[in-house]
Amino acid sequence: MQTTIRSALLRRSAILKLEISQAAQLASAAFLLAAVLPFSGCHSSTRSAQAGPPAMPVQTQIAETQTIADSTNYLAIVKSRHSAAINPQVEGQIVKIFVKSGDHVTAGTPLLQIDPLKQEAAVSGQEAARLAQEANVRQAKINLSRAIKLSEAGVISKADYDNAQSSYDAAVAQLKSLEEQVNQQKAELRYYRVAAPMNGVVGDIPVHVGDRVAVTTLLTTVDEPGALEAYIYVPAARAGQLKLGLPVNLLDESGTPLTQTALNFISPQVDNDTQTVLAKAPVGNVKIALRISQQVRAQITWSVHQGTVVPILAVQRINGEYFVFVASKEAQGTIARQRLLKLGEIIGNYYPVLSGLQAGEHVVVSGAEFLQDGAPVTEKVEEPKKSTTIPGAVTPTGNNK
Repeated sequence: MQTTIRSALLRRSAILKLEISQAAQLASAAFLLAAVLPFSGCHSSTRSAQAGPPAMPVQTQIAETQTIADSTNYLAIVKSRHSAAINPQVEGQIVKIFVKSGDHVTAGTPLLQIDPLKQEAAVSGQEAARLAQEANVRQAKINLSRAIKLSEAGVISKADYDNAQSSYDAAVAQLKSLEEQVNQQKAELRYYRVAAPMNGVVGDIPVHVGDRVAVTTLLTTVDEPGALEAYIYVPAARAGQLKLGLPVNLLDESGTPLTQTALNFISPQVDNDTQTVLAKAPVGNVKIALRISQQVRAQITWSVHQGTVVPILAVQRINGEYFVFVASKEAQGTIARQRLLKLGEIIGNYYPVLSGLQAGEHVVVSGAEFLQDGAPVTEKVEEPKKSTTIPGAVTPTGNNK
């Protein structure tokens, strides 16, 4: 019995020693792990700090120098260079209209007929008076011939002869006067049929058959097709810059060029009501037909110069200022640098750069929204586009501070 108890105690003692040994080993492992982990974490942080943020891929475009036109848009009205406003030269009632708006007519083509009955009666009366006077002249001539013979025979006195001569001369003079009056009345009769003064296209006809017209009434217009010119109204403040030969582009409502021309007339006076100066430019044949009195935009080019341009998509506006990111080659690699710019008005797809950027610098055109000043980047450079003349007015829209 004692032997059995002793064996049990020995076994229990051996198990206790084993558990104590295992606990000691676990504690030692935990101590070593606790000592190693801080050094391992510090080393990892150091490596991360040394590596830095990854480079952002961006697309860049090389800032180019292009020809920029300093130009301004103004209102212009298209008018015919050969346009005739048709007014009657006599008063009366319209009895017939021979043409309609849009008809092509030649010089002398009848347009309207004014009632000529009264004038025809006047012509007939004058013609009758002329015929009567012709009879008087024939009788005066017979009397004069008789007086000459009698005077040569000494039958009548010199005074009677002189009276016969005077009567004949007066009758002849009266006949000539009546003939001139007849011609005048016939000429006036022709005015009752209104004719086209030149070849052209008939405009609007605001009158109708039955209307009574006066010499101030506008009957219609006749315009020579194709012979147009643009009336451009330029503010008096820029009148000093106007000169003959300045290039002019006529634009439609969307800004698409219709035709190119040049100034050929500058008014010496300023309009008192509008304070503008009238300038004219001939309009040649255009693909899109222009109509008389049509309003268009006339772009006058004052001068051209070389300047740096930047794509619109590359520009960011922050608090009223204009910025771009430039991919700059530095010691630590390619770095994005933010630039403050002074820009002109938008010209097509570009801004003209007045200051803040030089030609040849690499401007970020894609991916700039994720950048900060000093961020590393990897750039893909776009192929430079062919240089062209960019029209537009260079007016400051941003300021450098």
